[in-house]
Amino acid sequence: MSSGVMRRPFGRRSIGRREFLGTTVAGAALAATSTPRIAFGAKTVKIGFLAPLTGEVAAWGLPGLYGCEIWAEQVNAAGGIKIGGEPHMVEMVSYDNEYAPDKARTGAQKLIHEDDVKFIMMLGGDTWPAVQPIANQARMLVSTLLPSDLSPDTPFLIAPCEVHPIYNVTGVQWLAENKPDLKTAVICAQDDSLGRPSVATYLAAFEAAGIEMKDDPLFFDLSTTDFAPVVTKLLSSNPDILCLDTAYSDYVHPIVEQAFLQGYEGQIISCTADFYDQMIDKTSKEFMEGMIFQFPDFDDTALNDPRVNFADPNGFFAEYNKRWPGEWGAVSWEYASILDLWKAGVEASGTVDPAKVLAGMKIGGKGKHAFGEATWWGKDLFGIDNALVGDWPVVVIEDGKARIKEFKSIPAWWEKNGKTLIKHFEAMGEMYYQRG
Repeated sequence: MSSGVMRRPFGRRSIGRREFLGTTVAGAALAATSTPRIAFGAKTVKIGFLAPLTGEVAAWGLPGLYGCEIWAEQVNAAGGIKIGGEPHMVEMVSYDNEYAPDKARTGAQKLIHEDDVKFIMMLGGDTWPAVQPIANQARMLVSTLLPSDLSPDTPFLIAPCEVHPIYNVTGVQWLAENKPDLKTAVICAQDDSLGRPSVATYLAAFEAAGIEMKDDPLFFDLSTTDFAPVVTKLLSSNPDILCLDTAYSDYVHPIVEQAFLQGYEGQIISCTADFYDQMIDKTSKEFMEGMIFQFPDFDDTALNDPRVNFADPNGFFAEYNKRWPGEWGAVSWEYASILDLWKAGVEASGTVDPAKVLAGMKIGGKGKHAFGEATWWGKDLFGIDNALVGDWPVVVIEDGKARIKEFKSIPAWWEKNGKTLIKHFEAMGEMYYQRG
């Protein structure tokens, strides 16, 4: 995010089954030594992983590295990547930036100039501005999970997996189509550079669906720990829908628990519901029934649809949980899905040169997103067509388990409602040309 506002950490902290592995020195050591062994003399291509592996934000970095290691093992076992007719093994090179801009800058310099990586994957956000001038100068291809990092000044930055917050429109659209009796909503979010554009997106989605906002969005401070007053105010207007925006787990869990304690019986919708089993434990299966969010478990049979481009999602999910039980979350698969697209770009271009790979990834303006063929898009919203946008799943908790209900088209929604979204982004000061 170019606004420079520091976000609350993504880490699980007090809500996890145990302290998240990535917050420990042992976890960092495991990450550094977990790359599969490569035969001596084999040709290799190095991929950089520049993300938080320790500290409070590790839950949005280290699980992604775990997923990448599984991906690399599978690719290498199948013979690697053919470049110029010769097989190359994939080697992951990680650097723990601890979600600190200065460490991200140092890590980028090391990965590019010492390790000679050909692609760097980042979480993005507050660490990206420190890396941007280095990446631009080196013409290094970098991926982010936060498309709001994109701007006309980031020609080598891509958002090929997560299109936050635009995919949130699909959950509201599905809700309006399947529960048309729900007519009013309230929304809350942390007041930061992730919460504000997400609120703008939900406001646009509710407007497009004809759902009335009962009150202005309730922004709470990042230091908030007591959510009883927040929930009391939200529920005071007796809304049909309680929207939790893109709140971090440290917020989602206590808000849901307070809604349960205060007797809320309406619909809950949220961008994420990571570790939803823990919310069920703190409330009840009945209370959590029907909660809508955007991230599936990969054992879902709906992912076996031939449109889905993620290789063997069910097997990936099983292997991941075998190795790291209880640590599955959104980023567990997202970085690996980006590697699928990068591999396709390498094979299409016949080289690992970052600029040429980017061109290979964007042939025909299309790409193979995890959930199907998608379009390189974003100029109207981000100033550059470096976000890959297509279908996204709508997930609902049913009988204590996350289930994909439908894949909805983001481009189709945008075609009808793009002006409404831009209106709300501008009102929130979140368009790329409004950021300082």
